[in-house]
Amino acid sequence: MAAVPLPQHQNDSWYLSLLGLAESFRTANPPKIKLCIHCLESIFQFNPPPGIEARTHLQLGSLLFTHTKNTDLARSHLEKAWLLTQSVPAGFDDVRYEAAAILANLYYKHQNQIQLAKSLLRKAISTSQPAPYWHFRLLFQLAQIHAWEGDNISACELLGHGAESAAMAGAYYTRIMFMLSKAMLLLMDKKFHEVHPLLALCNSMLESWTGHPTHRETLRVFLLVLQVTNFLMVGQVKSVKPYLKQLQQSIQTITALHTDDEPPPSHPADLFQWLPKEHMCVLVYLVTVMHSMQAGYMDKAQKYTDKALMQIEKLKILDSSPILSTFQLMLLEHIIMCRLVMGQQSIAVQEISQACHVCHEQPKLFVTHGAQLHTLLGLYAMSMGCLDSAEGQLNAALRIMSNTMAASRLASSSQGRPQTESRLSQQPELWMFTSLNLAIVYLRSGKNQQLLSLLERINPDTYPSSSHAMTAAGYYIRGLQSFFQERYHEAKRYLRETLKMSNAEDLNRLTSCSLVLLGHIFLSLGNSRESMNMVLPAMQLASKIPDVDIQMWSAHLLKDLYHMMGDPIRAGEGGQMHYNFSQQQMNERFRSSQQIEHNLIQWIDGQCPMHLAVTDGPSHSGTIL
Repeated sequence: MAAVPLPQHQNDSWYLSLLGLAESFRTANPPKIKLCIHCLESIFQFNPPPGIEARTHLQLGSLLFTHTKNTDLARSHLEKAWLLTQSVPAGFDDVRYEAAAILANLYYKHQNQIQLAKSLLRKAISTSQPAPYWHFRLLFQLAQIHAWEGDNISACELLGHGAESAAMAGAYYTRIMFMLSKAMLLLMDKKFHEVHPLLALCNSMLESWTGHPTHRETLRVFLLVLQVTNFLMVGQVKSVKPYLKQLQQSIQTITALHTDDEPPPSHPADLFQWLPKEHMCVLVYLVTVMHSMQAGYMDKAQKYTDKALMQIEKLKILDSSPILSTFQLMLLEHIIMCRLVMGQQSIAVQEISQACHVCHEQPKLFVTHGAQLHTLLGLYAMSMGCLDSAEGQLNAALRIMSNTMAASRLASSSQGRPQTESRLSQQPELWMFTSLNLAIVYLRSGKNQQLLSLLERINPDTYPSSSHAMTAAGYYIRGLQSFFQERYHEAKRYLRETLKMSNAEDLNRLTSCSLVLLGHIFLSLGNSRESMNMVLPAMQLASKIPDVDIQMWSAHLLKDLYHMMGDPIRAGEGGQMHYNFSQQQMNERFRSSQQIEHNLIQWIDGQCPMHLAVTDGPSHSGTIL
């Protein structure tokens, strides 16, 4: 509680005694917070000097804010601490700026007084240059508030100022931390032309820096996570491989280092940490899962998801950090899609229920991930053949994204804030992914008018996505539409474009989808040899993924092909294979439809009906587009 040495003054034994007694109550097991507060309040009866009075108000405000729900009283103490420090002599910088930091946090998170929090931080920043650590910390805090509000332009300006200030102060580590944080926001805004040179500069600076290995590797992990995320965002699954390998090697290096023995930072202001080591490990698992799913390595994705979720469960016992719930939710979102590809609907719907529980525990996640939940339920309904429910869920997801976009425009204009690309596009890859799957639903349902209207908005020729994978998928949907309309030559042109793009970046599932559809087209044209050249590699690739739907489709085509070729034995084998897959899917669909969580497909508006999300979830260790 008294982390810095106190200035000595006459007859201070009463103060030191009360402070020591308060500290003993605070550190008791369990802590005796009420008695600690009483001891601190007693200090005021001795009419302490302004500096000691300010420090005591800070200590009381911090205790009340951390350990009680009495935010009004906490605010009163913190405001008194802040005001008192405006006139005290030098030596109380820590009190002044810690009071500002905690008070701004209270204003923003607990009393929704955003402008007041920003104003306070700006005032504190303007006078904190002589105290570099606090100057940097307050800059990070104000930038974070701007980022939370969606004003990434202002946040980037603050982070850029922080990098310049750190360079002038000789705080090399913190300078790179500011630069990487800025790169992260630019990446969120998809300003790739600004991200790439900034990441290249950070990489060059890290290569030449001779700081402590732990600090260097921490920054390297941050850098590599951004580089990997950059490639995954634009669907370049093959290009990301060398960076992902470096990231996995770097996290192994960090876990092998003994951080308990590391020396203090070379600069007194280099006291910032991007993420704890344990959280970094979970994040590396997460990006590995994301890569595995995009590349079509479902078994690998499942293996790393199991490891990551087990790690999160262990960490949550002692760590209540909200970021762990965010990681958990993102892992579930990816493994659910893998389950559906593998034909494991009964497990997938239980994991959707788990995702609902995570959002229920952290209500803010419902705001940021509501569209994802409805998209997942839409994919699940598609895999179950419930096309009306799938249409309702996917449209619900698009509606949430549209409402969020409108709210962002309104907030930007009402506050005179620039409408950044990120606020106006609002997860364009998710919007495209959801729309492409809705197009499949319309195709299968025969809703041609709705399909035509939707295809105008997702035509890859006129509205190219920043994602290589989404653009390739867009061509596949156009090919699928042409196939349904029996415009086979046009369909082949679209599918060959998909194949070219998917092969370039090892998008294995999209490759197998395109091959089997081309095989079906050649079969419809009576070209059995060309059809076989497509169907066999499609079946082989689908077996590796494994993708049950493509395997079943390929088996059906093989049965017809071998029959055309006068090979009854192989035609029978293809028929038996198709029957086995069909029975497997029928049994799985029945099993899944009997679970209460299946009724979640009826939820299309408002908060999640938690009485339907009753499962504790499957055991991870045993176990559509």
